[in-house]
Amino acid sequence: MNALLPEWLNPGPDEASFREMLAPDSRWTLELLAAQSRAITLRRFGRTMTLYAPLYLSNHCSSGCAYCGFASDRTTPRRRLEQEEIRKELAAMKRLGISDVLLLTGERTKAADFDYLRTSVATAAADMQRVTVEAFPMSVAEYRELAEAGCTGITIYQETYDRARYAELHRWGPKKDFLERLDTPSRALEGGIKTAGLGVLLGLADPQEDALMLYRHLRHLGKTYWRAGLSLSFPRIRPQTGSYQPPFTISDHLLARMIFAFRIALPDVELVLSTRESPAFRDGMAGLGITRMSIASRTTVGGYSDTESGDRGQFDIFDDRSAEAFCKALREKNIEPVFKNWEHAYNGPSSAEKS
Repeated sequence: MNALLPEWLNPGPDEASFREMLAPDSRWTLELLAAQSRAITLRRFGRTMTLYAPLYLSNHCSSGCAYCGFASDRTTPRRRLEQEEIRKELAAMKRLGISDVLLLTGERTKAADFDYLRTSVATAAADMQRVTVEAFPMSVAEYRELAEAGCTGITIYQETYDRARYAELHRWGPKKDFLERLDTPSRALEGGIKTAGLGVLLGLADPQEDALMLYRHLRHLGKTYWRAGLSLSFPRIRPQTGSYQPPFTISDHLLARMIFAFRIALPDVELVLSTRESPAFRDGMAGLGITRMSIASRTTVGGYSDTESGDRGQFDIFDDRSAEAFCKALREKNIEPVFKNWEHAYNGPSSAEKS
């Protein structure tokens, strides 16, 4: 691994305002940020909330991430879904109204390798309007094959941009390669994937510094792959097998400030909030900056058709409301839940044209 960071992760001349918005003692009060963020969200996205759900294909993993319930030294029973089981899960999800699915695996293993993932994408694409993937880093050629199978987007968290913390937390396995992971969104977009989702796992390192690096990364991708869609997630660490305790506490106040700052600085980027967050916080953020949320989530392998398994997932869910209850809460805020905003006609690799 090269000890030097890419040039585009260095401070830029246009980030002073973003840095100021993150500072709790700046002239940007939380109320001022919220008002500005709400106006931009309404203007760019309207009164809508795009909804999706995650489907865990496998909890096999070859890496030793200190903070993850799927790390290879955990005692979690390991399994993967076979294709008929995936179809059963998808059918259960469709009964909830879900047509936008995020497929997840651990790091690359023999049990859940690229061929398995590509086949699973094709299976999901036959039933779902939109299929995205959160899995292990791949090559440009592999991402092109995923796009041809029906994958429209990827999510890949850097976890933290702090090199020292990254090395400490990723104890073994392929995920130890910081720069390989850092380059993954670029390879995906180069391979024809239409959208890339980024994020850090909030609590692992200084949140303001991670937010600044994340901002630079998104700006770089937006300038380089100007036709691509970009999204940003804000996951806070939740209790998990292994009981890792994060060194940084991320308050609701700080997370809200971060969401508003990203909305103002990057008005066209989709901002995502998962069921890691409390119902009250998710309801509060709806309409103020967040434009995409997960619903009725399960973090176990096979959690939709077998709701009584008792297995513990990758992390504990906070917002466990049903799809109906969550949509009712959105409509009470005059926000329309959107279960489908993607057509099969848009599937297939993009041209990945650069600026």
